[in-house]
This record gives sequence, C-alpha cells and structure tokens, in this order.
Amino acid sequence: MAMNEGKRPRSFYALAAVFAAFVLFLYGPMLTIFVLSFQGPEGGLTFPMRGVSLHWFGKLWEGMGVVDIAAAFRRSVALGAVVMLLTVLLSLGAGLAFRKKFTGSALLFYTSVASLIMPSIVVSLGIGLQFRLIDTGLKSVLDAAGLGSLLENYGTAMGLYTSALGAHLTWTLPFGLLIMLAVFNRFNPAFEEAAADLGATPWQSFRYVVLPLIAPSLVGVGMFGFTLSWDEIARTSQAIGDVNTLPLELQGLTSTVTNPAIYALGTVTTVVSFAVMGGTLALMKLLGRKGGGASR
Repeated sequence: MAMNEGKRPRSFYALAAVFAAFVLFLYGPMLTIFVLSFQGPEGGLTFPMRGVSLHWFGKLWEGMGVVDIAAAFRRSVALGAVVMLLTVLLSLGAGLAFRKKFTGSALLFYTSVASLIMPSIVVSLGIGLQFRLIDTGLKSVLDAAGLGSLLENYGTAMGLYTSALGAHLTWTLPFGLLIMLAVFNRFNPAFEEAAADLGATPWQSFRYVVLPLIAPSLVGVGMFGFTLSWDEIARTSQAIGDVNTLPLELQGLTSTVTNPAIYALGTVTTVVSFAVMGGTLALMKLLGRKGGGASR
C-alpha cells in the first residue's frame, strides 16, 4: 500500500501530455520564428538553418526597401501609448460610475461591451465609412458656403489619432471596463467610510485610499490597452487613413519579403510585447505591496 502512495494515476500523465501538446501548439510557431531570425546571410525562410548571426537584425535596422519600418514602429508605440492612457482613464471613470445604480446603466453596459462580439473587420469598415461620410459632409458644407478653397490640401479626417484611435478603443475599453467592474465588485467600502470618519473629502478619499488600492489593477488595464493596440490589424485596416501601423506593415511584408528579415521583425515586436508585460507585472507587484502596506 505504501509503495503506491507516491505514484501518480495514469490520468495525470494523459493530461500532462495534452497540456504539453497545447503549449507546443501555442508557442511552437513563435519559437520557430525566433530561431530562424538568427540565421546567417545565406539563410532562408525554412529549416535547415544556414549559420547563426545577427545579420537579419542589421538588415532590419537598415530598412526594408520602400517600407519605413522605424516610422511604423514609432507610430505603433505612440498610438499604443495614447490608447493605454485613454483606456485607463475611461475605464476608471466608468468603473467609478457603475459603483452606483443609475438609469440606463444596464443598457450602457451592454452597449459598451457589444463591440467584443462584433466581427473586427465590420467595426473597422463601419468606422471607415463614418469618417468618409464626415469628409463628404464637410466638403459639401464648405462648398455650399463658398469656402471650398479651404480644402485644397485636405485629404481625409481619418488618421492615426482619429479613426484608428477610435477603432482601437472599441477593442480595449470593454476589457478595461470588465476589469474595473470586477475590481470594484470586490472593493471594501469600509476603507472609504473610515477615511470619511477621519474628515477626508471625497477627493482625498479617492486619491489617498481608493487609488493606491486599485493601482495594480489600473496598471493591468494599461497593459491590456497597450498590447491589444500594439498588435491590432483587423480593426485598423479600414480605419487607418494614409499611414500604416507596424502590424499592417508586417502583414504587407509577408507577401513581398522572401528572407529572414521578416522573422527578425517578428522577433523584435514580440520582445517588445513581452517587455511591456514583464514591466507591467513588476509594477503591479510593487504597487500591490505598497497598497497592502497602506491598507494595514
């Protein structure tokens, strides 16, 4: 009897094999791209590898033909930062608002999360069409007023911080809202009551009590906002305007680039994503310690 106590059941090994296969299926393609990006100058897009070097990262730094990868990278980082900031602020405001019942709260909630179940390409097409209607309406109004010359150099209202920003927010805000609803659902109002008993104003209670306690969750919302924006393609494709983000450039390069430079670009973008997630987790842990100390 004692000999069998340390043995695991057969079901354990079956489930472990299924889990290992799942992990391999999930991360195998990413690891393959990582490995192939470090090929030598004679390397191709498939195995076997031909040498090991940083050659293709150097080619990526020099540029890839007519595509300005550096500019696309900067645009994606800048757009992701703006999306992250707005996602945190709007999700926080919405979370605070939903702490109390108000007329139309259920309708507002379902409207806010509806974009999660809509096909991304449909959302993108709708936003693109909306801004084209804005362009047409603006031109018609100015032409009717005899001010058509003002639009001589006008292209479109679509752009990185207009239509593309709105498209990304339709993807990030529902996640941020759901996270904040979960956070405030578990939040103990006794902390605020204690602050009020000590003479704190509502703003002081929020700033010195509520905000430090929910800060780790806000950092998580920010991470969601940036990473979801960073690799978004479908919602951006029809609403970006005259420029492209890095994922769109990467998608376009898959049909024209025939060397491992495309893998080097994929490696760089993935490293950025992991760096953001790692930094976020570290910051959440740090803020969690501070918040825990403050609550005690």
